[in-house]
Amino acid sequence: MKKSDKRFLTIFVLPSDSSKARKYRVPERLYRAGKVVGLLMFLVFAYVVVDYGNMALKVQELNKLRRENTAQKIELRKLSTRIDGLEKSLVRLQIFDKKLRIIANLETPSSTDKEILGMGGTGTEEYFLNVGKAKDDLVGKMHSDLNQLEEEARLQKRSFTELEEFLLEQAALLASTPSVWPTRGWLTSRFGKRRDPFTGRVQLHKGIDIANRVGTDVIAPADGIVTRITRMASLGRVVEISHGYGIRTRYGHLSKVRVRVGQKVKRGDVIAEMGNTGRSTGPHLHYEVMANGVHVNPLRYILN
Repeated sequence: MKKSDKRFLTIFVLPSDSSKARKYRVPERLYRAGKVVGLLMFLVFAYVVVDYGNMALKVQELNKLRRENTAQKIELRKLSTRIDGLEKSLVRLQIFDKKLRIIANLETPSSTDKEILGMGGTGTEEYFLNVGKAKDDLVGKMHSDLNQLEEEARLQKRSFTELEEFLLEQAALLASTPSVWPTRGWLTSRFGKRRDPFTGRVQLHKGIDIANRVGTDVIAPADGIVTRITRMASLGRVVEISHGYGIRTRYGHLSKVRVRVGQKVKRGDVIAEMGNTGRSTGPHLHYEVMANGVHVNPLRYILN
C-alpha cells in the first residue's frame, strides 16, 4: 500500500452552543474523489440550467411564431373574404352590363360571357383544425382568384368603354335630332301634296307652316351648325342648319336672322324671328327637315 493511501484529512465540526467539538478523519484519496464527483455534478447542473434556459427561449420564440402565424392566417381569411366580395361585385357589374346592352340593343362580347368562378374555400372550423395545409391552399387559391379578377376587370372595363362610346354617340344623335317645335303658333299647313295658294296647282309642300305674329322667336330644334343664310324668291329670308348624321333643317319667311354662318347652336337657342318675307300670304314660319338630302315630314321628329 502506498504511503499516500494512509494519509488522512482531519475535519473539525464546532457546534454553535460551544459544546465539545467533533472530529472526523477522511482519507485523502476519498476527499480527492469527492472533489471530482462534486465538479462533475456542478458541470451537469450548469449544463441543465443552460439547456433549460435555451429551451425556455425557444418555447417563447415558438409561441411568438404561433401567434404571428395565427394572426397571418386571420388576415389571409379576411383578404379571402374581401376577394369573395369583389367577385360578387364584379358579377353584379356584369349583370348590369348585360342589361344595358339589352336596352341599347348591343351584342354581348363573347369574351365577357365567361362566368366568374366562385372562390368557395374551407369552412372556418376546418381551416383552424388544419391550419398548415389550409394556409397553403388558401394562398394558392388567392393568387389564382386575383389573376382571374384582374382579367375579368380588364374585360369589364373594355365592355363599359364600348358602352360609354355607344351611349355618347346616341346622346349626340339625340341632341342632333330636331325633336321640338321650332316656334310657337298654329299649324296652318302640313307636309305633303297640297294646292298651291298662288298657282292653284297641286304640288309637294316640303315642310310645315306655323303661323304667329311677326317677331315671334324661332329656335333651333336640335344642336347643329349654321351653314347657310340667304334670300330666296319663294321662301324670303332663309336660315339652314346642319345637325350632323345627314340631317339638315331650313327656316323660311324670316323677318330677322340672329345667327351667323359657322355659328354652333344648341337646342333651344334663338336663331331668328318669324316674318312674312318671300311669297307668303301672312306671317308664318316655313320649316323643313331633310334626311340625307331627302325632304321628310318634320312632324315625325317632333316629340313635344
